[in-house]
Amino acid sequence: MDIRELQRAAGPGLIFAGSAIGVSHLVQSTRAGAMYGLALVGVIILINLLKYPAFRFGVDYAHSTGKTLIGGYRELAPWLLIVYAAVALLIAPIGGAAVSATTAAILGAITGTDISLVALVVGVLAGTIVLLLVGGYRWLERLSTLLVAFLTLATLAAAAIALPQVDWRSAVNVEWSFDITALLFVIALAGFMPTAIGQSVDISLWTLKSQEDAAPGERLSIGATRGGFLAAYGLTSLLAVCFCIMGAGVMHSAQITPESGAAELASQIVGLYSETLGPVPAFFAGIAAFLVMATTMAGAFDGIARGYGALYQEYRGNVGGTPSRANYAFFLIMTAIMSFAVLAFLLESFTTFIDLVTSIYFLLTPTTALLNHLVVTRCEMDDEHRPSAGVRLLSLCGIVVMTAMSVMFFALKAV
Repeated sequence: MDIRELQRAAGPGLIFAGSAIGVSHLVQSTRAGAMYGLALVGVIILINLLKYPAFRFGVDYAHSTGKTLIGGYRELAPWLLIVYAAVALLIAPIGGAAVSATTAAILGAITGTDISLVALVVGVLAGTIVLLLVGGYRWLERLSTLLVAFLTLATLAAAAIALPQVDWRSAVNVEWSFDITALLFVIALAGFMPTAIGQSVDISLWTLKSQEDAAPGERLSIGATRGGFLAAYGLTSLLAVCFCIMGAGVMHSAQITPESGAAELASQIVGLYSETLGPVPAFFAGIAAFLVMATTMAGAFDGIARGYGALYQEYRGNVGGTPSRANYAFFLIMTAIMSFAVLAFLLESFTTFIDLVTSIYFLLTPTTALLNHLVVTRCEMDDEHRPSAGVRLLSLCGIVVMTAMSVMFFALKAV
């Protein structure tokens, strides 16, 4: 496999990694470590494992059929398109608002600027739109590759420096499992860990885009495509654990309560690294925090715009089609406007906002995972591209566990 083929194999996975390593890692994983030490590391690993098949099915279906997962939903039942469109129109701007607010807050905290959060949000939204409109997929792919590389090095360095401060006894603490507040937090954590399963649609779109210019004889094998995604997915899981270690090392061991706001939390983390470990670790923590959200925002808005564009293609009868450049630009700008509107109403209580977003996404997770499972087992595609029995079993286990957690969420809310 030459460099170009390697880039095409890794590209969609790296964009996924860049977009996935965001609120779930910086805010939720760090809070998990700060509040419970290493007690939730096992939960983080388990959730990543159980959600893996649902994400990979987006790669499998797109590679085999040349269609997006949205086309697969339509093949299952045409009415699913209406439901998907309604949910996407409602939920996607909320997710866009969450990553915009977090990115702007981190930028403000790291730079120490006095510019208002609203102005910073406008700035990061404008920067993201310009980047995606001018550079398109290729720029996004290259940017994700570069930033994920720097992000990984910075995060590993920051976590390694925090490691000696960790209270290892917290790893076997199970008291959280009897605490309603802690259980609700775990559900919120799982909602965006490593990211919302709705991004499996984005992965199918990125997979198609990466193969767009390849000649018929130059298409990657299904094994190469799966391998590229698996490597990126494993990286997102590793970095989630690293952020939990960072929270456990600099906050939980010192019994410091994490701040509720994104800007305050970022400032708190960097400040604690500076006070307890020195300026160099603080620099790594700050760089990791900003790169996390920069890659997330670019990937998230690209995926949302492409998803809306793919829905429009389905409406026009282009089954499984991808959006034109004009459609993409329109939906990208529309998404930014809707996200800012949502943010204007929900900015006051940031932590409650993030927990609400992640919980909503998690409650949709079992349904989306089931649909993806049905697409790769029932829809028309090459048999050799269908998942193995082991992957199908893992998928079903994930659906059962995530359904049980959704039921538990409602039960705990009713208490």
